[in-house]
Amino acid sequence: MANRIFALIVITILLIMLDFYIYRAVRSVSWKWKDNNLLTFKYIWWGYTILLIIGVFIGIFLNIRGFFRTIIMVLFFLTVVSKIFILPFLLIDDLRRGVIWIKRKVSGGNTDRPAQPARTTGSIPRSEFLVRAGTLVAALPLASFTYGMIASAYDYRVKRRVLHLPNLPAAFDGLKLGQISDVHSGSFYDRKAVIGGVEMLLKEKPDMIFFTGDLVNNVATEMRDYQDIFTKIKAPLGVFSVLGNHDYGDYYYGTAPSPAKAKNLSDLKLTHKAMGWDLLLNENRRIKIGNEEIGVLGIENWGAGRFAKYGKMDLAVKNTDDLPVKLLLSHDPSHWRAQVLPEYPQIDAMFSGHTHGMQFGLITENFQWSPAQYVYNEWAGHYEENKQQLYVNVGYGFLGYPGRVGILPEITIFELRRTPA
Repeated sequence: MANRIFALIVITILLIMLDFYIYRAVRSVSWKWKDNNLLTFKYIWWGYTILLIIGVFIGIFLNIRGFFRTIIMVLFFLTVVSKIFILPFLLIDDLRRGVIWIKRKVSGGNTDRPAQPARTTGSIPRSEFLVRAGTLVAALPLASFTYGMIASAYDYRVKRRVLHLPNLPAAFDGLKLGQISDVHSGSFYDRKAVIGGVEMLLKEKPDMIFFTGDLVNNVATEMRDYQDIFTKIKAPLGVFSVLGNHDYGDYYYGTAPSPAKAKNLSDLKLTHKAMGWDLLLNENRRIKIGNEEIGVLGIENWGAGRFAKYGKMDLAVKNTDDLPVKLLLSHDPSHWRAQVLPEYPQIDAMFSGHTHGMQFGLITENFQWSPAQYVYNEWAGHYEENKQQLYVNVGYGFLGYPGRVGILPEITIFELRRTPA
């Protein structure tokens, strides 16, 4: 908790400094405003900033969920994004002013700030032009992110893919497998829309369903209002799930063990069980049709870099050598290149989530781009290397920004095939 308080205080100080810098820049080009207009602008600017910061602290430390928290986080996100976009224009203007000051200093001229010139018809002072241009540019992401919240946050899309597995037993040829990932129930604010996505999945009538981690943002109680919805997810051969990095409570309780953290994780595991989901904790299941079997393996979160490594692949693959096909559920796709490819060639296909495609970008049939690609080698869709496959689902829910721009929430439906068509 102490670390969270310290981090929030640091972020608050930085944001207030940013606000002060932008406020002074806007004030510097408002020389033609009347005094009462300047005073009104001052009260609105700082009143909004202070109320927003107070709202964020209340939402986080009182653990308030629902409409209030959603509105506060949306306003906070949009405000910060807009101010970041206007910042380069103000820096350019200050750089320009600095160069002029240095030239005057070198030439021995007056370095005092000159009075604002009288505005002539059809002309705009450079500083005013830069501030206006920055405001216009800041409005573009504001508009797109607002649209992403209104129209795209729950715009679920079914993606279909044939998954070719040469050693697939004949009894499993044509099996329909569904995958969802990254529910992040603590971010939801529209039950009806969430139900609609679950109904889309069930309408596909998958034989088996995978959930690849991050059921909540931080704590198990976030599922309280949505457990009944996800309990509806059933499949003839079972629903199999794993934990993601957010499910352990590390971002809420800290990384050190504690009784509260342990209880939270225990409660989350019980939630999986109550929903009828088979939570795989570094273990495997044999899926049998007739006299033939394949393996479904599930590992706890294992991420390259800064993410926690709770997973133990040696336990997950135990007693699976005789199975002709092994399907691995592992939340973080970085696990594939870091450990699965070099050490576990027996894994035929791995299913992941985690990246969300950063909830921003563009995906078409022949092209995909997102800032996520600068962080993850594999961040969305299908990958194959050395006869091993990976599929990264960009997520069912959202985190932080309560919407999506270009990267829509995904329900994946696979058709398992023994040989290529």
